[in-house]
Amino acid sequence: MTTPQIEQDGSRSRPPFAGSLGFLLMNLPLGIFAFVLFLTLFSVGLTTALIWVGLPITALAVLLSRGAARVERARVYALLDSYIPVPYRALPESSQKERWKARLKDGATWRDLAYFVLLFPLGVIQFSLVVTFWAVSLAFAGLPIYFRYLPEGAYYFPAYDADLRWITVDSTVEALPWAALGVLFIAVSVALTRSMAAGHVRFAAALLGPTRRMEEDGSPFPATPAMTTVAG
Repeated sequence: MTTPQIEQDGSRSRPPFAGSLGFLLMNLPLGIFAFVLFLTLFSVGLTTALIWVGLPITALAVLLSRGAARVERARVYALLDSYIPVPYRALPESSQKERWKARLKDGATWRDLAYFVLLFPLGVIQFSLVVTFWAVSLAFAGLPIYFRYLPEGAYYFPAYDADLRWITVDSTVEALPWAALGVLFIAVSVALTRSMAAGHVRFAAALLGPTRRMEEDGSPFPATPAMTTVAG
């Protein structure tokens, strides 16, 4: 067993399996909720801004998106062991009007929003792949156990047509090769789960973290301890 590589900021080079699986399954419901919430708030806020009613709605949407991004950074750290630094530029010590101008001019604000808009379609893809691969893997691996409890005491494929059955499994011996294939699929599913989680870490770091230009400029955003579970 090899020890996972730990980066300088405390992040793992490969996310843990259990955290990756939970994270990817959570992305779809969170993506739907965030997409509906922010699309509604920004649409209503911007379309009614001319009559001033939309200004507080837009302000609420901005604050919620930045707050949600902080929670998302903490979720990435807690489940995937990957730290994403705070990307926001320091607000000026002046009036609320100037502070709000700084928030709206900060590219990190709009990258937060882009992340939650894209989380919905990305969550659909991730959820579909994870559920499909694991359902097939576990179905094959457990076939020697549950085939006898199926209708007619056997597994048939396709099951909808009695005259067209390419595969029939009605004994433990016949189920064993499929169980071996299921074990192989489980290994593939584990690798796919961790790979998708690692890809999501890079996606989250690109939108929720500082840009390379900001890092090269010398960290114009507030510093945060690297090993806190509420990073962001």
